[in-house]
Amino acid sequence: MSEEPGAPSPEPPSPELSPSVRAQLLATEHWSLLASRSTTQGEVLTRISMFLTFTSASLLSVALVGNATQFSDAFRAFALTILCIDLVVGLLTHLRVMSVGMEDLMYVLAMNRLRAAYLDLDPGIRPYLMAGHHDDEEGAKQTYYFLGGRTDFSQVAGSSMVFMGFVNSALLALLLGSAMLTAGLPTLAAIPVAVVAALGFFGTSLVRGHRRYLDVWKNNPPISPSVR
Repeated sequence: MSEEPGAPSPEPPSPELSPSVRAQLLATEHWSLLASRSTTQGEVLTRISMFLTFTSASLLSVALVGNATQFSDAFRAFALTILCIDLVVGLLTHLRVMSVGMEDLMYVLAMNRLRAAYLDLDPGIRPYLMAGHHDDEEGAKQTYYFLGGRTDFSQVAGSSMVFMGFVNSALLALLLGSAMLTAGLPTLAAIPVAVVAALGFFGTSLVRGHRRYLDVWKNNPPISPSVR
């Protein structure tokens, strides 16, 4: 049967790759994921360190300016401006921390999937793999801590996302409380409002993080689940 003029000629079928070549390809991808994960973790830790350094220095400058100006009206405007800047920087850092948390989970699931491919090539290595080889929630938990005994609460409570949420909640409370006191509201009214706003922000950040976590499992069906 003749081919139509100008039609691309079909490519010949590629020969079946040997197990050694497949292992090399998988290992290359594995190292690429490890490098990307390491770079991402280093970047977000640097961002958090920069934010804490900036916040500490700015609060110290507020104290020095307040001492020099005898806490005048100009000082109050300066302090509120500095707190607003700190909060904006903190929120941006918080967003990046949440994104990196999801990216880290992405890398973990990708490497778990590669380990499943290693097992398909050589099932005999199963006893030597301590990290998870299932690309689902149970497999991810095993990779994050494969010695067992760690609860979900301790994993979340010790995360960078919760840490940033707590720091930003404190900054928000400090900013709102200072603004209301500057506006002339009594202390007994300003403090409860600031505390409620901080708790609301902290709870909202936890809920958003949990929703993003659940969306991962809804939108990414595993190909090597723990229970088949």
